[in-house]
Amino acid sequence: MWVVLGLTIGIVIGFVLPAKFAPPMIYSTYISIAFLAGLDSVVGAIRGGIENKFDLALFVSGFFTNVIIATLLTWFGDRLGVDIYMAAIITFGVRIFNNIGFIRRDIMSNISLKKHPELFNNTEKQKDI
Repeated sequence: MWVVLGLTIGIVIGFVLPAKFAPPMIYSTYISIAFLAGLDSVVGAIRGGIENKFDLALFVSGFFTNVIIATLLTWFGDRLGVDIYMAAIITFGVRIFNNIGFIRRDIMSNISLKKHPELFNNTEKQKDI
């Protein structure tokens, strides 16, 4: 619920603020990496909620740690002339897709369980087959 509320507030602020408050284009890489790191934490929190392992303190600390470290790696890479941010993009992208895949499989198995509970309750029959 808090995630949805925060997302809603962020979207409203984004539409309400005029374009003159937009960050300069030189920060676009930093903002995109920070967004990707935050998205990774949010999707991981959703997976944690599905697995009944969600911990708010772990989510908040992971969210800010991911954002800060990814942004610092991007900054150091810019200073060195190396595109280190690409490593963060690949890492966060893989983690996001893995978590979304888990969420999708969980949702689909819950739908299948509701439609065909007899397939999941007859373990004795499945052993005989």
